[in-house]
This record gives sequence, C-alpha cells and structure tokens, in this order.
Amino acid sequence: MDTLKEPAVQTTMDLTREQMLVRDTVHEFATKHVAPGATERDRSGAFPYHLIDQMAPLGLMGLLHETAYGGGEVDTVSFCLAIEELARWDASLALIVASHTSLGSGHIALAGTHEQKLTWLAPLARGDKLAGWCLTEPEAGSDASRMQTTATSEGDHWVINGSKMFITQGSIGDTFVVIARTGSRNGKPALSAFIVEGDTPGLKRSEPLKKLGMHCSDTAALHFDQVRVPKENLLGREGDAFSDCMKVLDGGRIGIAALSVGIARAAFEESLHRSLEREQFGRPIGTFQAIEHKLVEMSVEIEATRLLIHRAAQLRDSGRQYTKEASMAKLKASELAVSATGEAIQIHGGCGYLKEYPVERYWRDARLMTIGEGTSEIQKMIIARELRKEYEMQG
Repeated sequence: MDTLKEPAVQTTMDLTREQMLVRDTVHEFATKHVAPGATERDRSGAFPYHLIDQMAPLGLMGLLHETAYGGGEVDTVSFCLAIEELARWDASLALIVASHTSLGSGHIALAGTHEQKLTWLAPLARGDKLAGWCLTEPEAGSDASRMQTTATSEGDHWVINGSKMFITQGSIGDTFVVIARTGSRNGKPALSAFIVEGDTPGLKRSEPLKKLGMHCSDTAALHFDQVRVPKENLLGREGDAFSDCMKVLDGGRIGIAALSVGIARAAFEESLHRSLEREQFGRPIGTFQAIEHKLVEMSVEIEATRLLIHRAAQLRDSGRQYTKEASMAKLKASELAVSATGEAIQIHGGCGYLKEYPVERYWRDARLMTIGEGTSEIQKMIIARELRKEYEMQG
C-alpha cells in the first residue's frame, strides 16, 4: 500500500518566493489528494477526472501560459517543481498535466494567433478542456520524414487523412494539434500543424491502449478520414511545423525530466523508509553498507539531476538556446528513473515484487521515460549534434 508519511519538500537550489509558493501549493495538494488513491487508480486504469477538476481552480492545467489566456504564467523552474511534486505520488497524473501543458496547449501557445489563443488556448489553460498532441504515427516516430498523414487544401478548408499513434489523451481529449504533410520543400516533407476539435466528423479514436505502466494516463490511436477543418485552424505558417515541433519538444523534454526525477525521488523516499523500518540480523537493513551505498547513490543522483533540469529550465526562461541542456536533462533523468526504481525493488526484496507496495508501480511507470518524447538514443544524437555545432562555432 502507499506510504502516506509526508516526504521532505525538494530543496536542491535557492528558489524565489513565487517558486516556493508553487512548489508548496502542489506539494500540499499532492500529499492530501493525489497520494491516497494512486495505487487504486493504477489498478483500475480509470482516468482521474476528479483530480483534473480539483487542479483546474489551482491553475495547474495552464501554469506556463499567459494570464491573458487563463494561464498562470509561471516560469519553467516553477513548472518543473510542480510536475515533480505530482510525479512523486502519481506519475500518470504528472504525465497528463505535462503533456497537456507542454505539448498540446503548448504548441498553440507557441504558434497560435491571438484569436486562436482566445478560442482554443484559454479553455485548455483553465482546465475546462484537455489537449492532445498528434505527431507520432505507426511508421513515423523519431523519423518525421516518414510521416504519412496529409492535409490537402480544398476551398476554405483543409482535409486531413491518416493515422496517429501513442497519443496521450487520445481517447478522451477535447482539442488536438495534428501534424500533417502539406507538400514538400527541398525534397523533404513540408509539415504543417492544425487544430482539430475532438468531435470533428471523420476523427475516429481507438480504445485506450493497454500499457505496462502509466495506467490512468489515457493513450490511444487516432484515425483521420476526410477530416475537414477551416483554414483558420492552421497553426503557425504552412510548412513550418517541423521547426515549431522541435521547439515544443525541447520544452516538453524539460517537463519529462522533472517527471522522471519525481519518480526517482519516490523510489528513494520509499526505500529510505523501508530500510529504516525493516530489520534483519538484529538491526535495520539501512545500516548495512550495501544498502547505505544504494541509498547514497540514489540521493546524490537525484540532487545532481534536479540541478541539470533546473539549469535547462533557467536557460529557457532567459530566452537562451537550451536544446542541448533539455536533452541532457531528459536523458539523465529518464535513465535515473529506471535505475532508481530498480534499486528500490531490490531494497524492498520480495516485497518490492508485490503490487501491495508502490515501488513496482514506480518501476513500470519509469520505463516509459526513456522512450517518450525522444528515446535515450535520440537524445544522445541531439546532444552530439549540438556539441559539434559548439565546436564549429569555436573553431
């Protein structure tokens, strides 16, 4: 069962008063409302509508967005603090908030006109509606050049045909940003983005996909059969969606990194508690060097990784380039989530293999982190590319 002993609030770096307020508000909400039902939500797979309804008045569904459109307009560090606090108890819920904010509504915030933001971003930022971001396809994941979904101009409408896969909020989302081919440019597919309402004729959703973890986060496939949207639903300039998507992903990776460190923190705190409560050979197992070293390494890695995440967040907030740092943070944090949860199961021994204890859920949830929003292998490719750019600039 979930351990309800309240953990220490994260304190890696000096925070502003506003950042501490966000962190402490979400910390209090998470320990009171998110923690108690996390195990049961994982077992049932029920989407946590009631928690969305509770988070919306707190502004948690639009933290990054401008106040003019119903958002909280906090900085990226504050957003990371909020996501970590949610992920400490329920990674699925943190994924819902992160994907809704950074990807779906985040793309509208990045590329939308004032009218588009009033129409679509505002209800998303207020938490009245849920967003989904449709980039991945059955045959096009990291390689966007293989994208098959198309959008064709017909009079005053665009007509979308194709399929998208692994869409978070796919079966329950209200507003989707859909990436589609609208021609070619320099021999490569020209990609454009479109805002598509969930009830648009021709949009068909699959049943929620059965997954290893993240059970109460909805994931589904979407199919577009002659889906017609007005010309004003074009998001950004025609053919420029690829560069916008890369910007969206850069920001999204910081959020996934914060989510990952939240999972790692959960694994550490549960392991520390277990190691000091369980006795073998007449003393707590946490006093044996083998267990001490595991806990120390987990703690050090969490502290170091959080600093890496906050560094990327600060670069984003200052308007500076942060692609490399976002990928570094995502790579390090996602790999840490997997290793820390594995160690947590080891520290729990046989009990760690039981669903009665939350660490097995943490491990299942963590496994997505090295895959979603760019695999670890893709992050290494991005980092290597950015390092080469830096070297060439210095030369």
